[in-house]
Amino acid sequence: MDSSNRTRVAEFLLLGFLENKDLQPAIYGLFLSMYLVTVVGNTLIIVAIISGPRLHTPMYFFLSNLSFVDICFISTTIPKMLVNLQTQNKVITYAGCITQIYFFLLFVELDNFLLTIMAYDRYVAICHPMHYTVIMNYQLCGFLVLVSWIVSVLHALFQSLMMLELPFCTQPEIPHFFCEPNQVIQLTCSDAFLNDMVIYFTLVLLAIVPLAGVFYSYFKIVSSIHAMSSVHGKYKAFSTCASHLLVVSLFYCTGLGVYLSSAANHSSQASATASVTYTVVTPMMNPFIYSLRNKDVKSALKRLFVRKL
Repeated sequence: MDSSNRTRVAEFLLLGFLENKDLQPAIYGLFLSMYLVTVVGNTLIIVAIISGPRLHTPMYFFLSNLSFVDICFISTTIPKMLVNLQTQNKVITYAGCITQIYFFLLFVELDNFLLTIMAYDRYVAICHPMHYTVIMNYQLCGFLVLVSWIVSVLHALFQSLMMLELPFCTQPEIPHFFCEPNQVIQLTCSDAFLNDMVIYFTLVLLAIVPLAGVFYSYFKIVSSIHAMSSVHGKYKAFSTCASHLLVVSLFYCTGLGVYLSSAANHSSQASATASVTYTVVTPMMNPFIYSLRNKDVKSALKRLFVRKL
């Protein structure tokens, strides 16, 4: 395409959930409630882990990082959507859209890596309990989280820089409630084949590979649990990873479902609705899943509230 025809737009229009004005007050109230529950719930998890000496273990160190990332993840998309609903303004600036894409990719990858690390932590705890404290030492835990941040930052930066090179039509409309990378790429006025290939290549590399690690960890965990002779031992071993397994299933099934379905079916409205599950519902459910199924977390939260009273 000739450089004179390349258009650097000043803004995009976010159309997701703004079409039906009669439902907008209900949608605003629903998403505001979900956002507040997510922020408060994950903040309580972090505070409980910091204030509870019994929770100063690798498993809860990773959980506190996951809770922090979930707060950032949902804060990347929902506040802007709430402002747009409140003001009846669909506009997001070009810089704001690219920034939203960057942080969306950053925190979704961090979620991905942290869930994989937590699966490895449960694998070591159940399959190698005698060596757990030696293997999962503070240096390794810090290193795993640091590498996750570095890889996620570099990946998000690379994808965002590729977006900056794309020309867009005048005031393009995004049929989504945030600047979802796949939807934005489809609005380019040039051939986006390279960007599509990069997105799906990194999806395989940075999603499928960690997911394979999760499957391998749980395969070894199930094998170890099956080999146990004590029923109580089996129940105790399974209960330590049940919460994490539930969160993993919710995150990967919905996230991969959205991207794989978008590759085969370009139903934007369906994609926007499905994206709510892994961008909003999963971060909101994590505190409930971990606190309701974990006696140590529940005890720490009770002590926290008693201390406040």
